[in-house]
Amino acid sequence: MLNEEHEALRESVREFANDVVAPVIAKHYDNHTFPYDIVAAMGKMGLFGLPFAEEHGGMGGDYFALCLALEELARIDSSVAITLEAAVSLGAMPIYRFGTEEQKRRWLPPLLRGEALAGFGLTEPGFGSDAGGTATRAVLDGDEWVINGAKAFITNSGTDITSFVTVTAVTGTRPDGSKELSTIIVPSGTPGFTVAPGYSKVGWCASDTHELSFEDVRVPAENLLGERGRGFAQFLRILDEGRIAIAALAVGLAQGCVDESVRYAKERHAFGQPIAGFQAIQFKIADMEKRAHLGRLAYHDAAAEMLAGRDFKRKAAIAKLYASESAVDNARDATQIHGGYGFMNEFPVARFWRDSKILEIGEGTSEIQRMVIARDLGL
Repeated sequence: MLNEEHEALRESVREFANDVVAPVIAKHYDNHTFPYDIVAAMGKMGLFGLPFAEEHGGMGGDYFALCLALEELARIDSSVAITLEAAVSLGAMPIYRFGTEEQKRRWLPPLLRGEALAGFGLTEPGFGSDAGGTATRAVLDGDEWVINGAKAFITNSGTDITSFVTVTAVTGTRPDGSKELSTIIVPSGTPGFTVAPGYSKVGWCASDTHELSFEDVRVPAENLLGERGRGFAQFLRILDEGRIAIAALAVGLAQGCVDESVRYAKERHAFGQPIAGFQAIQFKIADMEKRAHLGRLAYHDAAAEMLAGRDFKRKAAIAKLYASESAVDNARDATQIHGGYGFMNEFPVARFWRDSKILEIGEGTSEIQRMVIARDLGL
């Protein structure tokens, strides 16, 4: 049961998704264009500032509020939802969690108003799940960091309103011989910082994703984010939180598949009656609703643990694993229920089907989630 404030937020975002996003998102998706108009409208609603303190320009809400908004957006479209998720949990949250007061004053206000976006440069072309294998390097030269390397699949990194990317880089060697990883803020437009053309993607076609390269990129020493050598621990915390948000997004997609399938099953006639009257269709939709419901309970539980200050790593991994796999299953079943029309891009389920698979990959693959769960059980 949601409290009054959370329920009001859920209703307002659902109305926004239905009235503002739904009528235009298919065109953005088909044309692979970034929905600046929708982003601006979300900014005016305060969605980018939901889990941040008012003193920094936020809405004074909590992380669960963000998750509710993501679920409602993803019921209609995942490109819009992932733009918000990445902007908050990967773009602004590292500054909010680990930044100095000066960094917060400089970078947070426009991010929390939705007037600017930021990327989180972790994944590299040669290192995906093995984030510890980071090859990008940063050397301190006087009062500047000199960065060389590349990052891949970075969301919100190349829009017209992207203000910076936080980059994980090797900044030295620890006494035990392992890599010292740190995180550094690299403003957009810095000489040597190149944003490659956007990827041609299977799904999330209205979101912004690029490969980045850094060739002798120089930024001030004070652009170090958090403590030197704590970059690995910092991004693990960010990813743990982000898994709850991705679970919420996945639940939204899964629920959207249910909604569209129920609607279609009542309208589509075969053998003299609506296909909703056939038990095969009823059972398939019932299983879809079951998955969405259980995924919702899982991310609600993980968010509650996080907000209570308890260790939430395992529950976040469970929520992300179950919800993402449920989204893929629901998208497949929704496409099957729609038959040939499910293969046509004019129907939302075709977009859901294309968008679902990445949920089992981004912010930790399903295999990584199983590793996290097993290790937390002491295995």
